[in-house]
Amino acid sequence: MPRTREDNDAPHPVDIHVGAKVKNRRLMLGLSQEELAKSVGVTFQQVQKYERGTNRISVSRLAEISTALKTSIDYFLDGAISLVPGKKLAIKGFSDSKQESLQPDPMMSRDVIELVRAYQAITSPKLKKQALEILKTLAQNAINE
Repeated sequence: MPRTREDNDAPHPVDIHVGAKVKNRRLMLGLSQEELAKSVGVTFQQVQKYERGTNRISVSRLAEISTALKTSIDYFLDGAISLVPGKKLAIKGFSDSKQESLQPDPMMSRDVIELVRAYQAITSPKLKKQALEILKTLAQNAINE
């Protein structure tokens, strides 16, 4: 099957999607590109290319990456079907509706990731609840301004 893309020199949208998911998961876990590269046996430059979608990730390498990033392979593929032009595939767990083309997920921004990691580091359930209440109050005040 030929690769379908608008520009033959540009990475395929699915490769970009999978690479972005690798980067987001890596950042969520607080790993550097070098740490991920070492755990899967590639250079950090290769990880950079994977994350940009410049180089495709083979299924076997994706399995290694999913193990290193402590998630399943389907995490990286979720939403990718909708990026294949002209394909209407109904696969359980995958969206077959058109998604915003390569728009970054606001929940995966660096500040949100840092916030989640900081929250997860709080071990006291009482402190977690207080932190959540503080954030809710701040958000409500921001809406009311």
